[in-house]
Amino acid sequence: MSTTESADLTAFRSEVRAFIRDYLPDDIRETVRSGRLGTAAETARWQKILFEKGWVAPSWPVELGGVDWTPMQRNIFEEESAMADCPPLDPMGLSMIGPLIIARGSQEQKDFYLPRILRSEEKWCQGYSEPGSGSDLASLQTRAVPDGDDYVVNGTKIWTSGAHAADRIFCLVRTDPDVKAQEGISLLLIDLKTPGITIRPIIGLNEMHFFNQIFFDDVRVPMANRVGEENMGWTYAKEVLGSERLQLSRTGENKRLLRLLKTIAAQEDHGGGKLAEQDWFRRKLRRAEVRLKALDYTSRLNC
Repeated sequence: MSTTESADLTAFRSEVRAFIRDYLPDDIRETVRSGRLGTAAETARWQKILFEKGWVAPSWPVELGGVDWTPMQRNIFEEESAMADCPPLDPMGLSMIGPLIIARGSQEQKDFYLPRILRSEEKWCQGYSEPGSGSDLASLQTRAVPDGDDYVVNGTKIWTSGAHAADRIFCLVRTDPDVKAQEGISLLLIDLKTPGITIRPIIGLNEMHFFNQIFFDDVRVPMANRVGEENMGWTYAKEVLGSERLQLSRTGENKRLLRLLKTIAAQEDHGGGKLAEQDWFRRKLRRAEVRLKALDYTSRLNC
């Protein structure tokens, strides 16, 4: 890295820090700092502030609302946001279905959905897993049968994160049961207010409501809501998952947590000394640091 480039990045880091300091609401900062799970309203409020600044979608093309940043600038923004206790933005729209609509969607889908995602006007969830079709996703059985200009959808999705607070779902459905499993799947964009949809909560052992099961009972979905070609959903789903693995890695957040762990370990008594002085702890800490650094570099290379 040249001296000039380094100076530019330093100036950019200062700009990001100043913006967050001046515009991140104190109540949202305190929620994150205290370790509490932020509400959807808090996340949406911060996302709208970033939207007004033009910084809400660094990975999107500039002409569609993205930011003309280098991979290093994106990394700096993520890191500074995490270190300053910004809430993580909702990834389902910005990092998953948004990029897929950009790459595979129709012009009508881009015009309708992308502005709503950017402004945090609608919340998305992902409809992939089904009972009996977890790791074997290609065996999914939710059917979408053509009927005029619509598909009629029947089936169920499970472990659907945040569905109870979502407005829409991007959903894998089987549109051809007579071909190889991976070749008969399509991807639909479904309004969760559509008649025939029932969302039932799954309460975890921690008594939190995060997961859900969704039932589709003769749900009519316009064919115009299919992303890309029919029966190409498996390919599109892999594109979303590939993006998810890196875009949702949250390296900045993990750096903040690792720094917090070091602070706690330096204060915590253990084995006649401080936890941070224990060999077994130091070995685990070093392994975590190496893995995080590898993830960090991988994320930069694939931005």
